[in-house]
Amino acid sequence: MKNYRFIVLFLFALASTSLFGQEYLQKYYPETDPLVVKNIEKWQDVKFGLLMHWGPYSQWGVVESWSICSEDEGWERRKIDNYTEYKKEYEGLKNTFNPVKFDPAKWADAAKYAGMKYVVFTTKHHDGFSMFDTKQTDYKITDAGCPFSSNPKADVTKEIFNAFRKDGFMIGAYFSKPDWHSPYYWWPNFATPDRNVNYDIKKYPDRWKKFVEFTHNQIMELMTGYGKIDILWLDGGWVEKLTQEQIKKYINSPDYKFTHIQSQDIDMPELVKKAREKQPGLIVVDRAVEGPYQNYLTPENQVPGKLLPYPWESCMIMGGGWSYAFNAKYMTPKKVVSLLADIVSKGGNLLLNIAPSPEGTWDEGAYKTLRGVGDWMQFNGEAIYNSRPFSPYRSGNICFTQNKNDKSVYAIYLPAENEDTFPAEIKIPVKKINGRCKVTLLGFDGKLDYKIAAGEITLKVPGAVNDNAGMKPGLVFKITGLK
Repeated sequence: MKNYRFIVLFLFALASTSLFGQEYLQKYYPETDPLVVKNIEKWQDVKFGLLMHWGPYSQWGVVESWSICSEDEGWERRKIDNYTEYKKEYEGLKNTFNPVKFDPAKWADAAKYAGMKYVVFTTKHHDGFSMFDTKQTDYKITDAGCPFSSNPKADVTKEIFNAFRKDGFMIGAYFSKPDWHSPYYWWPNFATPDRNVNYDIKKYPDRWKKFVEFTHNQIMELMTGYGKIDILWLDGGWVEKLTQEQIKKYINSPDYKFTHIQSQDIDMPELVKKAREKQPGLIVVDRAVEGPYQNYLTPENQVPGKLLPYPWESCMIMGGGWSYAFNAKYMTPKKVVSLLADIVSKGGNLLLNIAPSPEGTWDEGAYKTLRGVGDWMQFNGEAIYNSRPFSPYRSGNICFTQNKNDKSVYAIYLPAENEDTFPAEIKIPVKKINGRCKVTLLGFDGKLDYKIAAGEITLKVPGAVNDNAGMKPGLVFKITGLK
């Protein structure tokens, strides 16, 4: 993650303290391949996914990869002053990484109960450590130098994909385009002043060609040896083809701080062509790179303030950081449901990150939250899945969705985090309403008292719902018979 693409490369620039600005508004290029279009539609139906950042760095509880990048940011500080020594120790984490409690079936079952329907797993992050059995490098979990390599489940990517696929999940492979371990990206002959390739590509084209081949080979390994893959989720958006005009604008930007900004062309057209030959209909997400290979957009750790008219997904941290953090505090079920409803009402998906521990486990706090979300989804999932936005999308703390098939409308009342009792009465603003409309409360079998007036439904909230723990994250009112 931490994919910085500064404002000069965006179609719109919006001032904000968040990573991508207040809203993520790159130009969207609609896909034309019928199979891909069909899979994007399927992905838009499932709404709720799991992201997992995992690697040897979990042993230290540090932010994934970034502490070996020499950029001066607070979130990538090193525990010792000597960078060379630190990087050596960091890469040595491979020699002690032994997640013997790894049980992906347990993760899949918990995620399934919570209502998640797709998974994206970090097959390789920027540090270059491969969590799959690549033949391109020995910096991998299946190398003899890693103690977990002797475990029958050593190829954790394969194990995770198989376990989640068995539970009906769409499968996504996160893959970092930059590789800070590869000598063809960070050449040991030079210092590494920032996240970019550390040599002049024009001056050393053969070296860059080897990196492109290395990257293609690794991705093709994932496309051919790991079963059906639905999503190729590429991170590291600074690895992209740039024109001289783009580079000039970038360098002249007040945000410019890099040393080696240059066009880093990995031949995406050829890569995607080959990948889709092996995985027809593959969704490709070339994150933050404006163009035809960003099949959906990915605002990071934020929710856009309004409806976005293209496929998109908010990737969010459920607790701690992207990578494992000791003593992490996790979102409550109420918070997760609130995020999910808000995102879905604006046409997006929620991809929620849970980071495994060095032993290959999830914290109990993560399981507790997933159980709470699942309890709510058992009653209310129909308001989330197969839904599309419905105007006015959101009004105060009420979010709206509409089933794309039968056109039922759902009004999702989201209580504040500290709101323990639902109000006695709720007013729902709905346009084009009529006296023939019927309103029900999902999860409640009794008679619902309500009245319909011009543009509004007034409902009496049954007191019994306050005693139902599964309904605490929010009430869902189903409205049928609208014009």
